[in-house]
Amino acid sequence: MAHRIEVAYKAGTLDVPGEKLKKKIKRDMGFDVEAKVVDAYIIDAPLSADILDILKTDVFVDPVIQKGYLDKPAPMEGDWAIEVSFKPGVTDNVGRTAREVIESLSGHRFERDEKVYTSRVYFLKGTLSETDVTRLAEDMLANTVINRYVCKNAAQYEQEQGMGAIAPKMGKGHEPTVEVFPITTGLEEIMRINRERTWALSADELKAIRRYFLAKSVIEARNKVGLTESPTDVEMEALAQTWSEHCKHKIFNAVIEYEEDGKKSTIDSLFKTYIVGSTDTIRRRKGKKDFCLSVFKDNAGVIRFNKKFNLAFKVETHNTPSALDPYGGALTGIVGVNRDPFGTGMGAKLIFNTDVFCFAPPDYRGSVPPRLLHPKRVMEGVREGVEHGGNKSGIPTVNGSLVFDLNYLGKPLVFCGTCGIMPRTIQGKPSYEKKARKGDAIVMVGGKIGKDGIHGATFSSEELSEVSPTSAVQIGDPITQKRMTDFLLVARDKGLYTSITDNGAGGLSSSVGEMAEDTNGCILHLDRAPLKYQGLLPWEILLSEAQERMNVAVAPENLDEFLRLSEEMNVTSTVLGEFTDTGKLHILHGGKTVAYLDMDFLHHGLPKMRLTAKWERKIRDEKPIGEPRNYGDALMAVLGRWNVCSKEYVVRQYDHEVQGGSIIKPLAGLNNNGPSDAAVVRPDLDSREGAVVSHGICPKYSAFDTYHMMACAIDEAIRNNIAGGGSLDRMALLDNFCWSDPVLSEKNPEGSYKLAQLVRANKALYDYTTLFGTPCISGKDSMKNDYMFKDIKISVPQTILVSCLSVIKDVKKAMTIDFKKAGDLVIIVGTTYAEMGGTEYFSEYGLMGNIPPRVRGSLAKKTFKAVQKAMGMGLVRSCHDVSDGGMGCALAESAFAGGIGVDVDLAAVPLIAIFRDDFVLFSESPSRFIISVKEEDLGALTTLFGSIPFGVLGKTRDDKRFIIRGLQGKQILDVSIDALLEAWQAPFKKHFSA
Repeated sequence: MAHRIEVAYKAGTLDVPGEKLKKKIKRDMGFDVEAKVVDAYIIDAPLSADILDILKTDVFVDPVIQKGYLDKPAPMEGDWAIEVSFKPGVTDNVGRTAREVIESLSGHRFERDEKVYTSRVYFLKGTLSETDVTRLAEDMLANTVINRYVCKNAAQYEQEQGMGAIAPKMGKGHEPTVEVFPITTGLEEIMRINRERTWALSADELKAIRRYFLAKSVIEARNKVGLTESPTDVEMEALAQTWSEHCKHKIFNAVIEYEEDGKKSTIDSLFKTYIVGSTDTIRRRKGKKDFCLSVFKDNAGVIRFNKKFNLAFKVETHNTPSALDPYGGALTGIVGVNRDPFGTGMGAKLIFNTDVFCFAPPDYRGSVPPRLLHPKRVMEGVREGVEHGGNKSGIPTVNGSLVFDLNYLGKPLVFCGTCGIMPRTIQGKPSYEKKARKGDAIVMVGGKIGKDGIHGATFSSEELSEVSPTSAVQIGDPITQKRMTDFLLVARDKGLYTSITDNGAGGLSSSVGEMAEDTNGCILHLDRAPLKYQGLLPWEILLSEAQERMNVAVAPENLDEFLRLSEEMNVTSTVLGEFTDTGKLHILHGGKTVAYLDMDFLHHGLPKMRLTAKWERKIRDEKPIGEPRNYGDALMAVLGRWNVCSKEYVVRQYDHEVQGGSIIKPLAGLNNNGPSDAAVVRPDLDSREGAVVSHGICPKYSAFDTYHMMACAIDEAIRNNIAGGGSLDRMALLDNFCWSDPVLSEKNPEGSYKLAQLVRANKALYDYTTLFGTPCISGKDSMKNDYMFKDIKISVPQTILVSCLSVIKDVKKAMTIDFKKAGDLVIIVGTTYAEMGGTEYFSEYGLMGNIPPRVRGSLAKKTFKAVQKAMGMGLVRSCHDVSDGGMGCALAESAFAGGIGVDVDLAAVPLIAIFRDDFVLFSESPSRFIISVKEEDLGALTTLFGSIPFGVLGKTRDDKRFIIRGLQGKQILDVSIDALLEAWQAPFKKHFSA
């Protein structure tokens, strides 16, 4: 018998969730309602009356302010009741935790079919029609991709004695059968099956697969294990996942015929030519000073940190799932990328997260296309998902940003990054090396396998459309993952496994398939895998990306101890097979072979794509902008733009302090309300050495030239890092490309231009990384960031996130942006140009411009080194990079962060071809800093800077006035820094504060 316990707030106590919901409904939907929230637990297991009473009165409730109701409804307080629960098969983390609590309390071990489910009931009182209630349910309270909901009015609720929801039974599911596809099927028919099953394979790839299965030697080998020449669904799904754009980066590895200004050239792999090529060049130049240890061959890049430790860093995207289910998609993104450095080498302890999100503006008032959610709801879901994933995993979120552009309406971009620390050696061997050995057991550790996350790799390799599969959405469980990682770190230090990797895209198909390359083969038994529920087909077990799972290779002599330790630490570990040297990926279910593929074909049989790219320059015809009548109003307008304004609302909901190593946090200054350029973390508390992490992202410049967009992103990442105290001497980058479809086709006539944009960006990556000496150690690309529905197509701006990691020798020399004391000199470092294209200032007036910012590489490098040296000598008191909003916004941010006024003169700014005050204030030329120094240190700074352009703008003030004189000496601005701070904080306060 299933039991239901409802938990409601007692009469006379404050229902905090209800009050929060009430304000949110008023703010976002415009309805005046009273709201109450009731939590429900459905327990589908035989429990004694005593245990049920304890759950009702103590375990599930706070007895001071709440009351539990067993097998009867909580009193209805409203005109409508809406119950929201998970659909069958969707991960229910609270239910899973409740089950563990019940097992511990009662001693009853839940059987396979016994579960605990949770739901939430919302009581609403107010003038609401049935249509209004449905709209509230679907637009705010439930996400119909993963949730189901029931609405009842007061009469129905009373008549039916509550909501009456019973456990969402999964049913028997599929019979575990294997489907076979006749290999002689015509191409047109197999292409139809390809589309229906979301394989995302091309015609050339399907032809290659057919040739393989028709080879005489392949047929003979298959016959011996009971298979025919026709592939099984397990084999086709495994090939589709392994060959997906997400896993194989087919576009980045394609042969490209490239045309620019009438000149043609052939590029064989953008990845090898420009990304790997630049890193190889830099490493050769550095020689013995090379700090890279493992690049482009593991789950994360690894660099040397100090004499005791290495750092492993990775940034991933989780865009398409976050479009369908922002909370689950983003939660999966952060816990998923956590597993990348953890599964690098022999495993790394996770020390910080960094997150960058790209959304359409949250105040968007237009229509929302089918299958999409309003940008504000997407943003809130993503924020909450990453918050829950990071905070509950005990990993500080130390760095990030938000970018807004209307073209992210079709698909948000969700970048999540994690850095881990590992000893230089483990068991006497380099920690960044690993290798499975013949005879090692294949052991899956962590969560169970479910239907969630199936086709995740192929799904993310296509554009989002009305037929995108909801099964690709996953919901992570950070608590289970934390328990798993704690166990594996102990096992690592005991030397109990030889190799480790995560179950990411493609599930067991990719993880076991990749590990098996070490030995050239494996035998995998799918029916041994622990399942969340029965009835999964063999191919579903193989492909599921259900979260919180790692694979390890365990030597036979260590297996018993590994499994004993796993049980002792309450972590599920299951032996699924062993690694062999047969050259085959041999998969069985119920003792029968369901897949038998040559390892070489699986990993190297993919035919190369051949693509064409043509670059064209685009010029816009726009009317010139006049100078503003009121510079105070202009500055506050730019400060209040979504891409410039304070993100404190989001930042405050992340934990920056956990683990105790955060030195410079996301917010800095007198009242911790100024935007830090970089974060500084001290991962080894026995040392004063630290890691400096920053990033650069400026997709708005893609509309002009992705070459300069990439250059500016690299410059910004390095500039931010230097501003925080970082060093070019040991600095590494990560590149994350998010592109709209760059393959020319009938439905994508701009494909050759978009591919040319990709080529231009890669050329810039090579040019500027080699110039700065900053190797890329890892990265990722996401190539199908488009939304399509009938005649609607929304493509993201071509976006590159450049993440930057460096080492600071003494965290006491870390730097923040805030002015420190009245009377200090305020200095602009770097030259300002009339580069207004794409600036926030132009955008405020609806203009684009034609001249985007450009990086002057040689001078930029000299500037970075000079500022770095000045900080090391203790000459700099504050440092802030100049980026979105230009020098005017940078000055304002340093001023109100320090609570100190400033008096500056624009005539002191190093300029080229600028004759207008507004262009000086709002140009976004790169490679510039606002620094403050003591007056007595100016001489030493002047000597140090030498030929580096800089100008002494003026001084900080002991009041709160923000005063600027223009190029002609006339005062153009006098405003309080409090007013500037208010303008900067206004957007999120207006649209998100209760």
